[in-house]
Amino acid sequence: MEEDIKPLLVPVGGDEDDVGVLNIQFNPEDFKCKRPFHVEPTNIVSMNDDTQRVSDEASAMNKRIHYYSRLSSPSDRALVAPDHVVPYPEEIYVYSPSGTAFKIDSCADGYGKNSSMVTIFMIWNTMMGTSILSIPWGIKQAGFTAGIVIILFMGLLTLYCCYRVLKSRTTISSTDASAWEFPDVCQYYFGSFGQWSSLLFSLVSLIGAMVVYWVLMSNFLFNTGKFIYNYVHHINVTDIIPGTNGTDKVICPGDPGHEVPGNKTLMFLSTRDSGFEAFEVWWSRSKTVPLYLIAVLLPLLNFKSPSFFAKFNILGTVSVVYLVFLVTLKAARLGFHLQFHWIEESTYFVPEFRILFPQLTGVLTLAFFIHNCVITLLKNNKNQENNVRDLSIAYFLVGLTYLYVGVLIFAAFPSPPLTKECIEQNFLDNFPSDDILSFLGRIFLMLFQMMTVYPLLGYLARVQLLGHVFGNVYPSIFHVLVLNIAVVGVGVAMAMLYPNIGGIIRYSGATCGLAFVFVYPSLIYLISLHREGKLTWLTLVVHIFIILLGVANLIAQFLL
Repeated sequence: MEEDIKPLLVPVGGDEDDVGVLNIQFNPEDFKCKRPFHVEPTNIVSMNDDTQRVSDEASAMNKRIHYYSRLSSPSDRALVAPDHVVPYPEEIYVYSPSGTAFKIDSCADGYGKNSSMVTIFMIWNTMMGTSILSIPWGIKQAGFTAGIVIILFMGLLTLYCCYRVLKSRTTISSTDASAWEFPDVCQYYFGSFGQWSSLLFSLVSLIGAMVVYWVLMSNFLFNTGKFIYNYVHHINVTDIIPGTNGTDKVICPGDPGHEVPGNKTLMFLSTRDSGFEAFEVWWSRSKTVPLYLIAVLLPLLNFKSPSFFAKFNILGTVSVVYLVFLVTLKAARLGFHLQFHWIEESTYFVPEFRILFPQLTGVLTLAFFIHNCVITLLKNNKNQENNVRDLSIAYFLVGLTYLYVGVLIFAAFPSPPLTKECIEQNFLDNFPSDDILSFLGRIFLMLFQMMTVYPLLGYLARVQLLGHVFGNVYPSIFHVLVLNIAVVGVGVAMAMLYPNIGGIIRYSGATCGLAFVFVYPSLIYLISLHREGKLTWLTLVVHIFIILLGVANLIAQFLL
C-alpha cells in the first residue's frame, strides 16, 4: 500500500534537457549508474562494425521523456524519468573539442571501469592538438626564458581552474547535480545567459579548431603536392630560399624583417618552362589549394554519423609520438644554438624576455583547454578519489610534452646562419618540402589524421548548435548543409586571407578560455562561498585577479 501512494515520476536524476552527446547521467542513489534512456544512432561513434539499432518503442519513449523534461527547469526533477522505465544502453561515448571520441563503459556501484593510467592517457590525448605546432613560435615571441616560465605558469593556472570546474557540482546543495556537466552548472548559477554563453564559447573553440585544421591541411597539401611535382620533374627550389646547407636543411621561408601575416608562401625562381608556370598558378598555397579541399571535406561533413572517422582517433596519438621523434632526431643532428641576451636585441638571437609574450599565453590557453569536458572524462575513473591526482598528472605530462617540443625546436634552430626570428608559426614550415621526415609527417600522419578528425569537429558543432536551437542534431539536410557551408566558408576565407595558425589559435583560445577557464570557474566558486558565508578577502582578491588575467589575456591578443 505504501508504494501505491508514491508518485510515478520520482526526482532521481539530473536535467535531461541537453540533447548533446555529453549528457551522460549518473544516479547517486544506492551508488547506481543512471545511464541515458536512449542514444540516437547518429550520436554513437562505434569502434566496431556493429550496427546500432534501437526499437521503435524505445525511440518513441525517448522522445516522450525529452518532451516532459522540457516542461520544467533543470533544478526541478519532478518530471525526470524514474529508473524502472530507463533501459541500460551498452555503449556511450564522450567527445573532446579536438574531435576525439572515447568510449564510456557501463559501470556498477557508482564507479567506472577505467584505471588511473587510462584516465590520465585519455586526458593527455584529448589536450594534445594542433597547438603543439605553434609552441616553438610562441617561445620565440615571448623569449626563451620567459617562454619556459610562462608555459609552467599557464599549466598551473589552467590546472587550478580545471580543478574548480571539477568541483563546481559539489557547490550545489539544493538539488542533485551529480549528472550535470559544467554548462549545466553555469545555467544553474547564471540562468539562460550561462547556458547560451557557454554554448557560444564552446562553439568558438570548435570553429577555431576547424579553421586551424583547414589552414594546416591546406599547408600540408600544398607542400605535399609541391614535393611530388619537384620530385617527378627533378626540380630543386630550396636552394633559392635562405637556409642552411647539409643533409638536415632548415629554411627561413619569409623575411623576418617584414611583418607579413600568415605562413609565408615560398617564392620560386622564374623559368621559361610553361608547365612549371602553370603549376605555380594552379597550385598556390593561399589561392587554390584551400578551395580544392572543399570537394573532399564538404561531403564528409554531411554524414549523419561520424562512426567511420572515429576509428582513426588513434592517429592523433601516433601523430604526437611521431612529432616527438622528429623533434628529437632533428635536435640531435643540428645541436643546440643558444645565446642569452636578456633585454638587448641581437642579429641572430631574441631577448630572453619580449613584450610579445601574451601571444604565447593565448596559444597556451587553448593548448591546456579541456575544461568543457573534464567532468565527463573523469566520471568513468574507477577510483573517484584519485580524480584530482590523475588530472594533475595529466596536466604535468601535457606541459612536459609542450616544453620538450618547444625548447628543443627553439634551441636547435641553427642561429647563425639563420636568425631565431625565422621560426615559423608551424615549425614544420622550417623544413623544406623535400625533407623526407617532414614529408612523412605531413602526408601520412598530420594530413590524413586531420582529414578524419575534421568531420568529427563538424559533427560536434552540429550537435551543439542545431541540438540546442532545433532540438534535433539533424533537422534536415538543408539545415546541415547551410551550417557546413558556413563553417567551411570561414575556413577557406581564413586559409586564403589570413593563414596564420598562431594568430587563429591564440584568438580562439583567449576567447573561449575567458569563459571556461578564467571567469566562470572563479565566479561560481566565489558565489558558492558567499552563499555559505565562507568567503574571505584573500580568496576574493585571488579569484578576481584570475578573472582579470583572463580579460587581459584576451585584450592583449588584439593589441600585439
